[in-house]
Amino acid sequence: MKKLVLLPIFIASLFVSCSSDDDQGIIVDPEEPVVAPADYTFTRNNESTVKFGGQTTRIFMAEEIISALKGIDTETQSSIQSMFDHLEGADDFSTPELNASSKSVRSKTAASTDYFSANASEASEIKAMFDNYITNQTSEVFPNSEVIAAPGVAGQILDGSSTRYVSANGLEYNQAFAKGLIGAFVTDQILNNYLSPSVLDGGDNVSNNDSDILDGDNQYTTMEHKWDEGYGYLFGGVPSIIVDGQTVNQPNPLTTIGDDDSFLNKYVGKVAGSTSFPTIAQDIFDAFKLGRAAIVAKNYQIRDEQAVILKQKISEVIAIRAIYYLQGGKTAVEANDFGGAFHDLSEGYGFLTSLRFTRDTQTGTSIFTKSDVDGYLNDIMSDGPNGLWNVTPQTLDAISEDIASKFDFTVAQVTE
Repeated sequence: MKKLVLLPIFIASLFVSCSSDDDQGIIVDPEEPVVAPADYTFTRNNESTVKFGGQTTRIFMAEEIISALKGIDTETQSSIQSMFDHLEGADDFSTPELNASSKSVRSKTAASTDYFSANASEASEIKAMFDNYITNQTSEVFPNSEVIAAPGVAGQILDGSSTRYVSANGLEYNQAFAKGLIGAFVTDQILNNYLSPSVLDGGDNVSNNDSDILDGDNQYTTMEHKWDEGYGYLFGGVPSIIVDGQTVNQPNPLTTIGDDDSFLNKYVGKVAGSTSFPTIAQDIFDAFKLGRAAIVAKNYQIRDEQAVILKQKISEVIAIRAIYYLQGGKTAVEANDFGGAFHDLSEGYGFLTSLRFTRDTQTGTSIFTKSDVDGYLNDIMSDGPNGLWNVTPQTLDAISEDIASKFDFTVAQVTE
């Protein structure tokens, strides 16, 4: 089965980063200040210690899945579901390297240590939600692709020069799926797994890092690698530099922020391009760099301070984009532009789902409870019998204001 080819590269050789940490003399005395390098460049014994191949592989897989959800004439429920559930060796993707991988998107969806290791019930419910998006897209939307959408009728609807394909209640399942993965797959793994002390400090990680005991034959300690894996879910989407025939990670991914994948990277870039939050991408990158340098320096207080910054800033990105799309949908509703409204509101619906995976840095739990998120999703569909066809500006404002009340920004700032 042929799929969209994302990049003509050999995935097995993608994932190293360049330049230095120990070689540049980053301070290793925990009583001294920690100095981050200019870029995300760390080495040991003249070799990079930054690797996040698994993250890049899964991002590539997820890109192909969301493309397949638009494959009205080429895909089936079975083909897309197999991509999401991928088993090693199955012919699901466009490259032999992805097909040969033992990794899958499903296995890292709602799978963080902190939120779901003891919450299998909700994890199963979230995975089932994505399964249902696939089933509904292929059984409800695909067969009606030539039908004009109407209240209670799935089909196509114009959004400017674009054609959107919506469910009977106006939802674009592919958009809900893609934006939901930003939380359940990417954000959950960064904030609630790899930046968690339970993962960073698990087992003998602290003593091994203190003694520079490396992870097998690799040039990194396990703690260094766990931090880098979190970094890879945001900045690992498109390695783009060739050195000695190998593709390696960009040392400064901010030069292409927003363009490297369709998930968190894209929306950190969009938020950073707004009037109210111009430094957020730099703040996130700086925290990743300093936290990684602190691990090298054995200064876990500074590491944890940077993790707090990352949890706060990335949670803000999710909330900002949820509000942004709800407000965009409101404007379109007021103009009776249902195609534009459904597109924005479907993206907003996915970001509402993603709120569940944010992180309250004081309590260590999500900023939004399951009940909060379920309430938002119910409210947006409950103003009338036909879901988004009936949603009111008042409902969209109420949800937006409630989300903003959890943060130090306003709805007005998001829409400036």
